Amino acid sequence: MKKIVLLFCLSISNLIYSDTLLHVGNLIDTNNGEITKAVTIRVVGNKIIEVTKGYANPRKNDDVVNLKQSYVLPGFMDMHVHLTFEYAPKAERELSVEPEFSALFAANAASKTLMAGFTSVRNLGDDGMETISLRKAINRGLVNGPRIFTSGKTIATTGGHGDPTNGMSKNDYSPPTPEQGVIDSSDDARKAVRQRYKDGADGIKITSTGGVLSVAKSGENPQFTDEELTAIISTANDYGLWTAAHAHGKEGMKRAVIAGINSIEHGTYMDQEVMDLMKARGTYYVPTIMAGDWVAEKAKIPNFFPALVKPKAEKIGPLIQSTFAQAYKAGVKIAFGTDSGVSKHGDNWQEFILMTDAGMSNKDALKSATIETAKLLRVEDELGQIKPGMLADIIAVQNNPIQDISTVKNVSFVMKDGVIYKQNS
Repeated sequence: MKKIVLLFCLSISNLIYSDTLLHVGNLIDTNNGEITKAVTIRVVGNKIIEVTKGYANPRKNDDVVNLKQSYVLPGFMDMHVHLTFEYAPKAERELSVEPEFSALFAANAASKTLMAGFTSVRNLGDDGMETISLRKAINRGLVNGPRIFTSGKTIATTGGHGDPTNGMSKNDYSPPTPEQGVIDSSDDARKAVRQRYKDGADGIKITSTGGVLSVAKSGENPQFTDEELTAIISTANDYGLWTAAHAHGKEGMKRAVIAGINSIEHGTYMDQEVMDLMKARGTYYVPTIMAGDWVAEKAKIPNFFPALVKPKAEKIGPLIQSTFAQAYKAGVKIAFGTDSGVSKHGDNWQEFILMTDAGMSNKDALKSATIETAKLLRVEDELGQIKPGMLADIIAVQNNPIQDISTVKNVSFVMKDGVIYKQNS
């Protein structure tokens, strides 16, 4: 018995003291774009313990990962995804999708996203509990996926972008409730936020203007009153929840920014007045250029979109990249986001190409997906950088993305929370 106990203790000791050493040829500081050569990152459990010059000799039982030929940087973070679906052509679209199927679809999408080097995502809208449940399953190690920060179900107004009954016959539904994501008063607004807190959401997503893909006429009209916005945001602040506003039209953006929203998503008709407001109030812009680019291209395909959607896609889609260029030049704070789920999951890297094509430097594009995203999520003390004390979310690519941003298409190594999920030779 003593021998068995001794062997058990030795095995536990080995588990405790077994570190992972990453021998890194080129370590990128995404805060300033500087590269340090020949570095060892020591990971214990789920945290980075040391970052030292040179290739440290391993101790007994240490695991060594050879990344000497790679460029290493913090795991990317995407601030606007919809893991539970991907938009399909009109002819292939199902009238209804069961939440059970959506949850399974989300698990698959999450795996693709992680393998693409995105170790954290902000999911902005599902049918209610799918990504809250998926977050729990990922945290328990039941499925592989990125760290999820989710808003649960979006909050909209009657007939607004996000009303789940848009396009349905009046005989087929009862008026949706705040719990179902539709509000029409300040009291409704507070109830909806509190329900999402009760459900376990990390934040609140609202649709402060019309949208492109909803079956409704306008893609840009304001859809909340000032009083409703104040009720939503003040209640979210009380409960420690971040807030994000889908917004294409100027007036809806202005109202949301003045009310204290944390981020504006899409921002198509943002002008200098809105940019100045956002800069003054510290509001982040999440551009989702990919979504605009995708809907603009798909609008050229006959019968791809429903009749109400097609003109909005043709009008709004092509504008987002130019708005982004103006906002970047004006100095608005920008956090990386794709709206994946409109386009395919796992292709999130394409946003980097569109951002840099619009004039953003490669260095700032990488910073937008690491440093700035961590700040928007209020987790900058844990994520977004590779330094001691941070969570071990680390990726690698084969070429220098400061010089060639397209290299992010092929992420060769993915570690999230100290666990290696991808390691190509």
